[in-house]
Amino acid sequence: MITFNKPYFTGEETTYIEQAVKNMHISGDGVFTKKCHAFFEENYGFKKCLLTTSCTDALEMAAILIDIQPGDEVIMPSYTFVSTANAFILRGAKIVFADSLTNHPNMDATKIEVLITPKTKAIVPVHYAGMACDMDEILELANKYNLFVIEDAAQAIDSFYKGKPLGSFGHLAAFSFHETKNIISGEGGMLVINDERFAQRAEIIREKGTNRSQFFRGKVNKYGWVDIGSSFLPSDIIAAFLFAQLENLVSIQNRRKQIWNQYYELLSPLQEKGFLQLPEVPHYSSNNAHMFYIILKNESTRTQLLQHLKKNGIQAVFHYLSLHKSDFYKDKYKGIELTNCDKFSDTLVRLPFFFELNHESVKMIGEQMKSFYEGR
Repeated sequence: MITFNKPYFTGEETTYIEQAVKNMHISGDGVFTKKCHAFFEENYGFKKCLLTTSCTDALEMAAILIDIQPGDEVIMPSYTFVSTANAFILRGAKIVFADSLTNHPNMDATKIEVLITPKTKAIVPVHYAGMACDMDEILELANKYNLFVIEDAAQAIDSFYKGKPLGSFGHLAAFSFHETKNIISGEGGMLVINDERFAQRAEIIREKGTNRSQFFRGKVNKYGWVDIGSSFLPSDIIAAFLFAQLENLVSIQNRRKQIWNQYYELLSPLQEKGFLQLPEVPHYSSNNAHMFYIILKNESTRTQLLQHLKKNGIQAVFHYLSLHKSDFYKDKYKGIELTNCDKFSDTLVRLPFFFELNHESVKMIGEQMKSFYEGR
């Protein structure tokens, strides 16, 4: 079986974990946590980075930092993972879902303004497959209506909008290092703070509502409970694993791009024949090769293709289900029909994609895709 995902290990992860143990500091904000923060701040120009135990936690911190209150409205795509919405619903927000583009799962920035009301507090663009949303359009609206922008950059490490790193546009941004991502730590995430007014409070919220970080820097002579918060910071063992990955980011990215390009070349004849659509990279976005997806004609074809691939030893998957049609939210949703979002929910397939997926395996997947369409 060619699995959908396989975590990649550089070889230094256990070495660094052992170092963290020998440092006698395996709780949060140890040596390797600081190394990871410095890596992102120096290489991508993020103003302040804080590792978290997940991207979900980073989004929850963002919701607290912009002071989401019951009744506030937050605009985001319906075609996203549930964490994007949950972070704000937990604070009492009303989610206002935007439709996707016709040719890409990202939210259609031209459809946002009509959704803005006096209760709107934030826009949350999700950079699907690591490809950028139209950030110029989104930032223009945010400035016009005095809204916060929080980037859900879970899939967007080392990806760019017009040459500028994703995660550097919003007031805040959230990244994921889940084992299905390009750079991993098993579970793990990061909050990026680009608006300096949130920097000090972010540290407090992350440390259970205490000013513990300031205490360890010698800025206060004791620390106590000064705000709401939770335990959002990860162990330095997780950071040690992550740092080994970050040291190899260039080679990891290069290999993933090779796999992405091989898929595209192999499957282009099927697109030319009208059987499917391949990923379309927006002209303003880079491609960080987070995933390789295809869009099929309808849900029935998708079901048949997945069965065909599974029968031939290939594990492909689909996601997401439209959040506005989920069991939890369908009775709450009173908005317009989101036809593009629903199209991707019904027809998108993700093919196996991981660092050690070799040339022959990708070729075999391509051959099985062609075999499925023979005679159709």
